[in-house]
Amino acid sequence: MTDTPARRHRLSPDRLRRLPTWSALVVGGTLVGGLTGGMYGVLTPTTYTATSYVVAVPTAGSTPESARGFAQAYGRVATQLAVLGDAQVWAGVPLRTLRDSVSTATSPDAPMVAVSATSAQPGLAVDMANAVSRALTRHAEHTKGSTQVRLVQFSRAVKPDEPTSASPAVTTLVGASAGGLLGSLALLARPRHNGRTTEVSATITTAEGTATAETADHTPAAAVPGPATAADAREQR
Repeated sequence: MTDTPARRHRLSPDRLRRLPTWSALVVGGTLVGGLTGGMYGVLTPTTYTATSYVVAVPTAGSTPESARGFAQAYGRVATQLAVLGDAQVWAGVPLRTLRDSVSTATSPDAPMVAVSATSAQPGLAVDMANAVSRALTRHAEHTKGSTQVRLVQFSRAVKPDEPTSASPAVTTLVGASAGGLLGSLALLARPRHNGRTTEVSATITTAEGTATAETADHTPAAAVPGPATAADAREQR
């Protein structure tokens, strides 16, 4: 007794044409989305992000609540021209580069400001983050007489080991998911046609001598005289 090997199913053009419409839309959208996402991940340059932290410290004439409030204010001031104009000297980059690459974040629970810089070069990201933090602390030092709050550098930025931009594998997965979703939405949004098949039925009654034809819209056709009726008519003549 020998075992018959299983037949290998080959994906022929005929089988592709017999696939349902929904599979073609979903599979096609997934392939196109994955290809687009992969190309985006390959062509987009890799970026790195470095972050430094400064903390607001109240003086003898201030309170911790006041320090938290000024930390929020300094977080907004960090990306303004007054601070970036001094930071560009230490970072060695144009002012527009700092404005496009540096961002800040604050917390309502802690008097701390996070200064982050993004660049294609890890070392440059570190230099920009530290330069903005230094310029911000110097700016706060000049106004501590009126604010009663000082900014102290809490942590310097360090060189990042891994990029913060998405890898081509991740962008491919995201693109494939988005393409499959768009294909499914296109399938749901397409117009649907009610397929009505034309039904034709003919009933011929030889005893009564009439023939009636009905179409799909149930419209009766003209009556046709049968053979018996035609013979009676000739005899009467």
